[in-house]
Parts: sequence; structure tokens; C-alpha cells
Amino acid sequence: MKKLVIRADDLGYSYAVNLGIVRAVREGLVRSVGLMPNMPEAARGLDWLRQTGVDVAIGQHTNVCLGTPCADPAAIPSLVGPDGQFKSSREFRASFKEGVDFVDFDEACLEIEAQHDRFLQLVGREPDYFEAHAVMSANLMAAISEVAARHGLREQKVSFDPTVTVTFGTTPVRMVLEDMLPPQEYDPRDFIRRTVAGMAEGENVVMVFHPGYLDEFILTHSSLTANRTKEVDALIDPELRTWLEGVDGLQLCDYRDL
Repeated sequence: MKKLVIRADDLGYSYAVNLGIVRAVREGLVRSVGLMPNMPEAARGLDWLRQTGVDVAIGQHTNVCLGTPCADPAAIPSLVGPDGQFKSSREFRASFKEGVDFVDFDEACLEIEAQHDRFLQLVGREPDYFEAHAVMSANLMAAISEVAARHGLREQKVSFDPTVTVTFGTTPVRMVLEDMLPPQEYDPRDFIRRTVAGMAEGENVVMVFHPGYLDEFILTHSSLTANRTKEVDALIDPELRTWLEGVDGLQLCDYRDL
């Protein structure tokens, strides 16, 4: 048996992103959703998700590169700018290229704990999986592992190499992130078909997507825009669902099935 998890990140990012994710759940293939606890639209997105009536796995998609921290900004100076807002993903990338990790481990643990507290307030239970919005920081990843261990949470280890096996808790999985191609070249339906065709017997694969629609906030705060809309259309495509359901030995599942 081959198990495929189709995951949608960024619930709470913006009003329009929430709309796209919820549609991909209600009408489509998504059964695992990552919630950004610190974002102002997190509560609304979660409410819309519940209104679908679809049972989904909800994870903590810890976010330290956008918006206002859940912890006191004064207590986490390595993570924030002079305005008390998180440093941007652009700053993370620039520092990584220079071989610098500006994240303080203890401060990262403090913010991750604060976001975990916020997650519990919003969702009312522990996350079904635990990970971080993708930024390049070894100290942040170490802090995610530390907080996960404190609370007995199943951490989704991260790899940007789709050929490398990592772990979800103790379960081996292969993480496949969407092709970062220009919109005119990106075909998420083909991407899913190719990934499934390459799965080995007994393998667990997590495919990570960012479905969503676009509003002023997402257009001014993210470099990932039009591809989000293409992913919504692909993930609600009934022909793709029919094809997946016809693949011999493939189980469409969520994180709780791993």
C-alpha cells in the first residue's frame, strides 16, 4: 500500500488564501491543513474550515517570517525588526546565503511555545502535526524539535530534496514540495501525476501545496501568488480525483493515518 497525504499550508495567511484552502477541502483532495496561529485571519479560516463539515488533520504551521509574534516582541529580538514585526523570509534567505543564522534558539522556543498556546486556544486540541513555515534556519528547526519533544507532538521533519526520506514522528515519509515554476510553466495536475507514478510500494509521501485566492495582502506580502490559484483548480478537479482513486494500491489519507 502506498499512502499519499495532500497538505495545504498557510490557513490564516489572508482572507483570500483562506477561501482557496477551504474550497480545496470542501470540493477537493486536501485533508491536512496547516494553521498559522499568529495571523489575524487564523480564527476566520478555522471557522470556515469547520463549516465545511469535512474531517481534516490540522497542524501547527509555525510562522516566524510574517506578521506579529505571539510572544512579546521585546523577548525575541533576534526574530523581529525595529517595528516589532517578524523579519521577512527575504531576510532569512539573504542571511542563509551568507552562512548566517540570526535566529536565537531560546527565543525561537519562546515564540514556538506562544504559537502553540495560540493554536490550542483556536483549535481546542493538540495539533495533528507540528512543523514550521519554510525558512532556512537550523536554530529554528532545532527549536521546533525541542518544543515538539516537550509536548509529545509528532513533528514533520523538513527536506527540500524530494528524494530524501525524513520522518513524521517516527514514520518515514518523503516530502515533495510544489514546483517553484513561473505560472505559465507550472502544471500542478501533472506534478501530482508524476509524483504518484514515482511512488514505491509501501512508501508514504506528503505533497505540500499552498492553494489560495489573491487579495491585496497576499499580493504585497508573498512572492507566491498566481500558482496558488492554479493549485486550487487542480485540487478540486474531479478528473484528477478519479485518476488518483484508480491508481492501484494508493491510499489518499491525512497525517492521522500515518
